[in-house]
Amino acid sequence: MKHLSTFIRGTMLAVCLYSTTAYAQQLQTDVLIIGGGASGTTAGIQAARMGAKTTILEESTWLGGMLTSAGVSAIDGNDQLPSGLWGEFRSRLFKYYGGPANVSTGWVSNTLFEPSIGDSILKSMAASEKDLNILYSVQWKTVNKENNKWIVTFQKGKKTQSIQASILIDATELGDVMAATNTPYSIGMDSRNITHEEVAPVEANHYIQALTYVVTLKDFGTGADKTIPKPAGYDPTPFLCCCSASNPYGNTNNGKIDCDKMMEYGKLPNHKYMINWPGCGNDYPLNVIEMSREERNEALKKAKLHTLQYLYYLQTALGYKHLGIADEYPTTDKLPMIPYYREARRLHGITTLTLNHVAKPFDQQEAFYRTGIAVGDYPIDHHQSKDPNVPKIDFGKAKVPSYNIPLGSLIPASTESFIVAEKSISVTNIVNGATRLQPVVLQLGQAAGALAAISIKHNIQPRQVQVREVQDALLKSGVYLMPYIDVKPENKHFAAIQRIGATGILRGAGVSYTWANQTWFYPNRPISEYEFVEGLMSYYPAAKKLQPTGEDLTPAYIVKALSTASTKNISLENLSSAWSKLQLDLAFNEHTPLNREAAAVITDYLLHPFDLQVDFNGHLIK
Repeated sequence: MKHLSTFIRGTMLAVCLYSTTAYAQQLQTDVLIIGGGASGTTAGIQAARMGAKTTILEESTWLGGMLTSAGVSAIDGNDQLPSGLWGEFRSRLFKYYGGPANVSTGWVSNTLFEPSIGDSILKSMAASEKDLNILYSVQWKTVNKENNKWIVTFQKGKKTQSIQASILIDATELGDVMAATNTPYSIGMDSRNITHEEVAPVEANHYIQALTYVVTLKDFGTGADKTIPKPAGYDPTPFLCCCSASNPYGNTNNGKIDCDKMMEYGKLPNHKYMINWPGCGNDYPLNVIEMSREERNEALKKAKLHTLQYLYYLQTALGYKHLGIADEYPTTDKLPMIPYYREARRLHGITTLTLNHVAKPFDQQEAFYRTGIAVGDYPIDHHQSKDPNVPKIDFGKAKVPSYNIPLGSLIPASTESFIVAEKSISVTNIVNGATRLQPVVLQLGQAAGALAAISIKHNIQPRQVQVREVQDALLKSGVYLMPYIDVKPENKHFAAIQRIGATGILRGAGVSYTWANQTWFYPNRPISEYEFVEGLMSYYPAAKKLQPTGEDLTPAYIVKALSTASTKNISLENLSSAWSKLQLDLAFNEHTPLNREAAAVITDYLLHPFDLQVDFNGHLIK
């Protein structure tokens, strides 16, 4: 763990000096979320929907963090996995803009929008929750624990207040609350000797991904000249290759991108443009994680200047003078409120997701896939090309299918009554390159909110919550536990297939596919006795008594298999009488070949394997 920065040391000193008696009017809440970014907002909505009194402290006047306040309003990944509140947010974007086609305006994403509209939609979603209170324009100052309650002081204007909470969620952009609570964490690249990831460097280091100060432009029309004043220290050299660089998002023009194509990368609705270009664009190698607030603000001026220099290059050298800075954000310089941080502190959680778990989830000692609470399909993507000192990663060896994230990655190995979200969850540096994206972080927040609400409901620690109870709550909210691209929430058997997938009795097939990796359940594919029993044995050892063949699985055999595997009294008559209730697109006959969908639905209905509890490693609790 890195040494605490000036910012954290100062915070901890303030914690030591702090006394709750200093503030007569102390606010009360069940769940306190520091940070109203992507995960903080969804954590608040989910916790409130589940009946927990919830408060969010947000430094700006906006909600949404990286996808609004940082201007990264082109969604990366999960277009085919509209999970939970991410899917709800996207549906509202569709409604506002008039359908999916009207937000598919740039080639980097299928969903692009104006940051200010994203903020207004999230605020509308939050406003519907009576148990959610959001305090804007506040800076948290100290964090302390007294009598098993968190006490957080914050400043709004010149007024300092305090708030007491039972559960605290760190949804800050860089994991600052985690550091202030002295919760162990990592920064930078891990050693392969520790993570056993082939592509990781031999020695750990403190290099992190580049950040980006996005700028949102608007097309003011032919003849307009919106050229900004020449920025200090302007040198066009770093940007000369921005149009001719190899295309990082596919094969266009024989692997090269022309300037117009580059500009349409992040084209937004209403003639606006998101400028967030890698390589020779406005990525900026800068690590501010352990700096004080004042040091960060000073250092980030360099990142802002770099973006303005790039904009000046676009307007002058490339001729896009009709594109000017949009009046999108409530800031004096019209730039976003915060930069796009791709990497933060990473929690030392009760579980840590590695590349091996993502690439081959069923081959690991831990069955993390059984504890999934969020899904993603984006590849391992690191932005570090501008720093020649960073050890090179062979991403050709880091190909992954779509994946899910274990619940334990949100829970500290040490600190109690504390949950971590945003980009600071317990994953390796390599895996962070995939889990940092907007849809995943929105889901992580939703899971954090559900975990917090259940902890409050039962008056227990997050580590004492049953994995299946959290998953069940998320499933009822339309969340994918397993990343099945071919079984959508509209499918009448979505929940049953998700539950069976989370047991491993029936497993999906994952593939690495360009910039949208996949896992297929193949619901209509026939299934053999052997395939079914092989999966059943992984969950019910008694199924080893069976002697399956390669013949098609039938109602008669599945009843035999389920009866053998469990102690339940299951008969063919039970299945026959329930057949119409199961709504299977098959006529009942004891010898009818079943497909994978039918096998999942029947197993879920007759055996209820999802009801068996698993620990945070996905192992069955005996």
